[in-house]
Amino acid sequence: MTLTLITGGNKGLGYEAARRLIGLGHTVYIGARNEELGKKAADELGARFVLLDVSEDDSVNAAAAEIMAKEGYLDVLINNAGIASQFSDPQDVTADQTRQIYETNVFGIVRMTHAFLPLLRKSEAPVIVNVGSGLGSFGMVLNPNKIESRVNALAYSSSKAAVSMLTVQYAKGLPDIRVNAVDPGPTKTDLTGHGLQTVEEGTDAIVRMATIGKDGPTGTFTDRKGEIPW
Repeated sequence: MTLTLITGGNKGLGYEAARRLIGLGHTVYIGARNEELGKKAADELGARFVLLDVSEDDSVNAAAAEIMAKEGYLDVLINNAGIASQFSDPQDVTADQTRQIYETNVFGIVRMTHAFLPLLRKSEAPVIVNVGSGLGSFGMVLNPNKIESRVNALAYSSSKAAVSMLTVQYAKGLPDIRVNAVDPGPTKTDLTGHGLQTVEEGTDAIVRMATIGKDGPTGTFTDRKGEIPW
């Protein structure tokens, strides 16, 4: 039985990834900060629920302790929880606004990875999937042929660039764990409100990297079509 935890799993990409992974035989924990919505999503999917706010140390540590007590291990950690800014002009972005984005999108990954490493190391094939974005790819935002080059989202984009570097550093420093970043692509979800893909298409890379096993790649950045530039 492959045991998988998805942060921010009660809606959007997290919900769809959970649905697909359950269909592939995974036992999935939905991590959500809203208990009512999280339990509702878990019941709909046939998943399990854990109360989890990735922006709070106590919440993350409590979730890790709960899953350790109930399961004793974790095979796959999908760091999906994220928040977006209002895509303000750069001159209007404040440090407080940026800090709020980083608290979830960047520090949340560090909290989760640190807290869940003991569980992952009890797995025979531990995997971490960090949900990044093409908006955090230098190669894509500087390419005028890419849609990402037409969006200026200082706080969000820089937070997702940080996700990429976190992925590389964890992959180098944790050789016993497969650690990869994925770009869902321009998918219409509650987070963005716009996009060119279905939610199922947006989860293709997430599902692929969540199912790679112990011989899979590590330290990569991919979307649904393959590797993309950092």
